[in-house]
Amino acid sequence: MSSPENTPPEIKKKLVFQEGRGFQQLIRKRLKPFQSVSWRRLTTLHAKLYTAGLLAIGGLILFAVKKSSDIQMGAASGTELSNTASVASPALNEQLDMGLLPLYQSLPDENGGIRRRSDLHTIIPDRPRLDVVKYTVEAGDSLFGIADKYGLRPETILWGNYDVLQDDPHSLRPGLELNILPVDGTYYEWHDEDGLNAVASFFGVDPQEIIDWPGNNLTPHLDPSNPNIEPGTQLVIPGGKREFVSWQAPRITRGNPAVAKIAGPGACGSIYDGPVGEGFFVWPTSATYLSGNSYSSFHPGIDIAGSTGNAIFASASGVVVYAGWNNYGYGYMVVIDHGDGWQTLYAHMSQVNVVCGQAAFQGGVIGGIGSSGNSTGSHLHFEMQHDAYGKVNPYDLVSP
Repeated sequence: MSSPENTPPEIKKKLVFQEGRGFQQLIRKRLKPFQSVSWRRLTTLHAKLYTAGLLAIGGLILFAVKKSSDIQMGAASGTELSNTASVASPALNEQLDMGLLPLYQSLPDENGGIRRRSDLHTIIPDRPRLDVVKYTVEAGDSLFGIADKYGLRPETILWGNYDVLQDDPHSLRPGLELNILPVDGTYYEWHDEDGLNAVASFFGVDPQEIIDWPGNNLTPHLDPSNPNIEPGTQLVIPGGKREFVSWQAPRITRGNPAVAKIAGPGACGSIYDGPVGEGFFVWPTSATYLSGNSYSSFHPGIDIAGSTGNAIFASASGVVVYAGWNNYGYGYMVVIDHGDGWQTLYAHMSQVNVVCGQAAFQGGVIGGIGSSGNSTGSHLHFEMQHDAYGKVNPYDLVSP
């Protein structure tokens, strides 16, 4: 058998012819299913496609001409056309079939899309309070506790209620109704001859701060020198401060205990002598934690927790210079002069176990814890005072 390279030309030509004929037969076989379609239908389909194409091109040309005309008219009138998305012309919309558009498919979240969803548990943020609310004092309340409940400083409770508390934290009693300001500051009742500049200066604030506080309902542009505010109007003074009216018990010495006679029937009237303090102090009761009020400029002592009748101990040795009832809210009270410049005070007692002029020794029982006087619950109000330093924080000198 000869190789392809040695095949004679006549044979090669015949083989090529046969291969070409076989390819033509294969093509006819593949096209046979389509030969049933009439040429008339094919011609109609071609015509429709051709017409649709011409209409689409014509619509685009009309839209471009109209858009160009609108831009020229806008430029001529000096107006600027908004850069909005193009909208298909009515002619094009009439000819296009919506069925020709692809089906809508939403993007998955990972492609950057943000899905909307309803949330039936929407949280509304706390809004600032603008009005003054009322609070009724309950048993066990303290000035510091009430202030903490409303997020205010204790001073604000006093400044908002001078008519009932008289700057005395121990004036609290169950059933008393207090004003609770919306912000730290003072509360002031307007008088007929008042001027806003003078009132603002007294409380250390700018007049505009009083005008701008929404709860005061003042005209934004009123004249501070002549504000025309109705007498009796209560104004919140945001950030306002003032001096406290002193209600503190005077220093009572063994050389002149009669100075306390205005404090109440527990005052002593003679000159006494007796033990002198040890130079250090002990915790005055068995409980070791506070019941409410701590030391401050307006509360010059600490309120130590305890149950009615729990023993009260002399913090240091000395002489009793006050023993009995106090008319200024302390209830039953004992004061001991320690003879070295120091004195200690014990108030709101349920009972007093010592008398005027009696020697008291460190750690000895002088009475029982109670809730007498202006008090909302049993506790011991304990103060320390020195001739040179005045009222001091007991925590600086004694610990449980």
